[in-house]
Amino acid sequence: MQFLRTPASRFANLPGYDFTPHYVEVSGGLRMHYLDENPAGTAGLIVCLHGEPSWSYLYRKMIPGLTAAGFRVIAPDLIGFGRSDKPVQEKDYSYGWHVNWVKELLFDRLDLTQINLFVQDWGGLIGLRLLADNPARFARVIAANTFLPTGDQDLGPAFARWKTMARTMNPFPVGDLLQLGTVTKLTPAEVAAYDAPFPDETYKAGARCFPELVPATPNDPAAPANRAAWLRLVELKVPFLTLFSDNDPITAGAEKILQQKIPGAQGKRHKIMAGGGHFLQEDCAGELVQEICAFCGS
Repeated sequence: MQFLRTPASRFANLPGYDFTPHYVEVSGGLRMHYLDENPAGTAGLIVCLHGEPSWSYLYRKMIPGLTAAGFRVIAPDLIGFGRSDKPVQEKDYSYGWHVNWVKELLFDRLDLTQINLFVQDWGGLIGLRLLADNPARFARVIAANTFLPTGDQDLGPAFARWKTMARTMNPFPVGDLLQLGTVTKLTPAEVAAYDAPFPDETYKAGARCFPELVPATPNDPAAPANRAAWLRLVELKVPFLTLFSDNDPITAGAEKILQQKIPGAQGKRHKIMAGGGHFLQEDCAGELVQEICAFCGS
């Protein structure tokens, strides 16, 4: 497998991102990056999974508040994103491979248990699969602006537009796309930080093809595995909280399905956060930290 590795110099002096990098090797000989902040934290473990086309920089505003509350926080970069290696051929990416790479990191390499899982966007498509397959490893789950599609639902016009944009835009402007999905005005330095993992278009195969990996039709290759995951999720007793925002056209309404179908979501204090876009980690970081700490018992 041919892959690229973003030079470390691209990550120097990024605003708000003064974290120590950690790496493991996963399938394909790929190096996968993750943050591991406050490893001696006694309040519990929180794993934060990002989505498309962001990376662990998305959690820079939340990590300090969570670690101050005593949590250990692990935030990986998915393969193709952030400081993780980037296969250059789109055929080297699949939904199944993304699930397996994160599984290798969290379970096979770090052997994590009692995980409080926070997922957003593709973080949910990956994390909810891991949850369904390995419920005993998880203590609680917080789902924010995400879902687990099976290809049996219409994903709506906003997703259809996004899928077309990802395929046709040249160049693929990662930082500008983060701004489009964020209510808060990012600084030029923050926009540049989201662009940092991608020195040129050859690094963006994973980001560009991600929307096409979402099961959007019943015969999608990933649809059977997601349907099987739902059969387990509808019996899941792991405490489950939804924290969605009020300004996300892509996942709006999905929180109701999660709340209705997952037993662990019953009776929880679910919330729609005002003033948040798709990337609510940028818009509602302080409120997210407050709700996560309350839910996780800190």
